[in-house]
Amino acid sequence: MTAEVDLTAAGAGHALLDRLMAFDHRLFEAVATRHWPGADPLLPRLSRSANHGVLWFGAAAALAATRSPRARRAAVRGIASLALASATINTVGKRSVRRPRPRLDAVPVMRQLKRQPITTSFPSGHSASAAAFATGVALESRPLGAVVAPVAAAVALSRIYTGAHFPSDVLAGAAFGVGSAFVARALVPTRDQLPPPGRPRADVPALQDGEGLVLVVNTSAGTADRMRAIADALPLAEVVECEPEYLRAELEKAAARAEVLGVCGGDGSINAAATVALRHGLPLAVLPGGTLNHFSKDLGVEDVRGLSRALTEGDAVRVDVGRYAAGDQEGYFLNNCSLGVYAELVRERDHWSKRIGGWPAGVVATLRVVRAGRHPLRTDFDGKERPLWLLFAGNGTYHRMGPIPARRYDLADGLLDVRVVHGGRFPAVRLLAAAVAGPLTRSPVHAALRVGGLRVQGVEPGTLLAFDGEVRPVEGDVTIQKLPEALTVYRPSGPR
Repeated sequence: MTAEVDLTAAGAGHALLDRLMAFDHRLFEAVATRHWPGADPLLPRLSRSANHGVLWFGAAAALAATRSPRARRAAVRGIASLALASATINTVGKRSVRRPRPRLDAVPVMRQLKRQPITTSFPSGHSASAAAFATGVALESRPLGAVVAPVAAAVALSRIYTGAHFPSDVLAGAAFGVGSAFVARALVPTRDQLPPPGRPRADVPALQDGEGLVLVVNTSAGTADRMRAIADALPLAEVVECEPEYLRAELEKAAARAEVLGVCGGDGSINAAATVALRHGLPLAVLPGGTLNHFSKDLGVEDVRGLSRALTEGDAVRVDVGRYAAGDQEGYFLNNCSLGVYAELVRERDHWSKRIGGWPAGVVATLRVVRAGRHPLRTDFDGKERPLWLLFAGNGTYHRMGPIPARRYDLADGLLDVRVVHGGRFPAVRLLAAAVAGPLTRSPVHAALRVGGLRVQGVEPGTLLAFDGEVRPVEGDVTIQKLPEALTVYRPSGPR
């Protein structure tokens, strides 16, 4: 009796599969034989343009060229989702189900691809890539996703129209592509999944059209497009452009007449403005204009539209400020302060950035610093003499976004995020091990702790200290501490 039931169930399953396959073939023939005005010259070309992801790489380049931070993130997420989908489809999907391609008898010759695919039919790699890219873009920006989605749907349809795939191949590929985009989001969350940065809220004046704001723009950041955007969004703001060497002087002048002090530039420029704002007791408005823009990104200010919204609505938060002191020197930092190889890297990067640009300079600087094999620092740390390759103190706790340690969720947590890489042989291996190990692990090469302040004694003369991209020589005792909620900064509320 049991065997008969099993055979009956198996037979019913085969019958259902046969009916689905038959419906799949009929649907393929209906699409392949139907004449759609304008589709014959368009869809085959569109299908060919998506070979090897060329269409989507071009779309990503177009999004990146807009210089919109959201569009650039959408482009990166779209390509990352596509890469994940493509790699998995080609290594697992097509090897698991070896389905032959459709017969082309019902497909008009003018629609057929000039070069017929030789891989198995299930699932459709083109459809997976199209769906992955479109979904990845949409997860970062729904309006951009709405623009890309019809193109992705047309690519998927073209695979049936040209006879390259059955409809079920396309549906399975598209589902796989959507899933890949969500897997990528699970590894690296989108902005709307992240906790809001910067608490608590602060009472600040609401500035309609920027009236009362004096915005000092570093000319290295003040491109023509950015200046037009500032003029359109903040027509009543006073805008002062200056060369980098005159930035601090212009900030001091601006603070004397401003209701709100503003700055447009990179992390170094924002650090200078924060120092002036602290001295004069003014709220600060920041507009990113550098290569990295760590503080503005963690704050949630991406562009002039976001800043304009925060100014108009009077949205601001109080954030912590880091402070270092070494002998008669002292200064503030918003991002991080460090001793050791990172300071060397910053100096090398600044040296090369004027010649080859920011990101290439960072790569060259890293290679040069690691290759140079600097001797570790000899310091007294926590009452013990220790050799250190790196001491990093972040203003607030850095968290990982998936595998990437890159972000601070809370800019007023009252803590320094201290990372220490101990001295010893093979500094490059030690630094890599510390980067992979994660923020809360302790190992022979790496330690991490959260403290309100620390003191490093016996720093040798000529040792470099880096803070927010700036570099200074220090010696003797170095004290690093937090000033909780010391600075008021405008930031837009709501989703970023």
